[in-house]
Amino acid sequence: MSNTHTLGSMDVMQKPHAVCIPFPSQGCINPMLKLAKILHSKGFHITFVNTEFNHRRLLKVQGSDTLDRHPSFRFETIPDGLPPPEKLDATQSILSLCKSTSETCLEPLRNLLSKLNDTATIPPVSCIVSEGVMSFALDAADELGIPGVLFWTTSACGLLAFAHYNTLMEKGFIPLKDPADLTNGYLDTIVDCIPSMKGIRLKNMPPFLRTTDPDDFMVKFVIRETARAKKASAIVLNTFNELEHDVLNELSSIYPDIYPIGPIHILEKNTENNDLRLTGSSLWKEETECLEWLDSKKPNSVVYVNFGSITVVTPQQLVEFSWGLANSNQTFLWIIRPDLVSGDSPMLPPEFLVAANDRGFLTSWCPQEKVLNHPSIGGFLTHCGWNSTLESILNGIPMICWPFSVEQQTNSWFSCNRWGSQWRLIVLWIENRLKSF
Repeated sequence: MSNTHTLGSMDVMQKPHAVCIPFPSQGCINPMLKLAKILHSKGFHITFVNTEFNHRRLLKVQGSDTLDRHPSFRFETIPDGLPPPEKLDATQSILSLCKSTSETCLEPLRNLLSKLNDTATIPPVSCIVSEGVMSFALDAADELGIPGVLFWTTSACGLLAFAHYNTLMEKGFIPLKDPADLTNGYLDTIVDCIPSMKGIRLKNMPPFLRTTDPDDFMVKFVIRETARAKKASAIVLNTFNELEHDVLNELSSIYPDIYPIGPIHILEKNTENNDLRLTGSSLWKEETECLEWLDSKKPNSVVYVNFGSITVVTPQQLVEFSWGLANSNQTFLWIIRPDLVSGDSPMLPPEFLVAANDRGFLTSWCPQEKVLNHPSIGGFLTHCGWNSTLESILNGIPMICWPFSVEQQTNSWFSCNRWGSQWRLIVLWIENRLKSF
């Protein structure tokens, strides 16, 4: 067989080839896909690797034609190591995913990389970009002698909080001494060992530490993944220096090769990836009727309510939120996922539906970036996931914070105690930055 290539194929074969591997949750797939599109616009061949389960979900929602639009932007899959959920739109457990991906995904990734490198029509893999907690990908990159980059899709303050889990253990803050520490005020203890987080309390740290078990899997997982991050060729974050300056300075003393490259969704909008415009990342069908409804509302008049893709509430909490919205006398747009309520389908009180009929719009999922950019939105009741927090900040939308998991408690604390006081300066910086794009 000849080793020669035509001039056109040689151009293709000389492209850098990035394999992008998000953590298999909605909030991580979103920014990773945007980063992949940015890299593609800079001349990269992209292989985007979802789990088999999430790829089936994407095919159902997006359609195969939107995932096969460009020959140099391809989708591949690896198994997540878990039994398939009964429902295709089910949200998988974060704990189960962390355990299964870290224990089972390296070998399928090796096999995929071997297949890609044996494919004559695409360039050899030249780097791997994986989610921060998918550090097994660093081993695969090391075996191939190529750069392994970690994209932590949390906030910088969230990563720093995770990076100090080991410090908290060494200083005796965790594990908790007694289950009563969850309710007796112990979580109000000030954490005094993180210089850029002065005044933060244990309850504002990522809540995996709320355990009495010295061998708790998630605590050990966080400590292991943040330690292994030092092996990465680089760490990139979806944030910007003007927002998290002090935290980024402290992080750079732990991880020298760390780069804030955000806001990703603004940068991605300004690329010229016309063929990829319709390639979305939503695992649920986005209902767009709410945008027409928002068009009929006055500026700054609507409260937007969305608790993200992994938050689970109790039936009682759902009822409490419904009556809070009804009694607020505010117009609202409320996103209620099919699996929002633990172990059941969401059931709202009939009296609430009557009381809020002329003021509320309920739907199961929406194009959030468009919603938060809509002039009628005046406030956001949010779980403080990093995508939601950053999008809210960039649109100047005040937040009512109800954090649930991961680093959301830390995002909430910074929103209320740091970023709120700098709001005008941040918005001015954003406006000036956008003019330069």
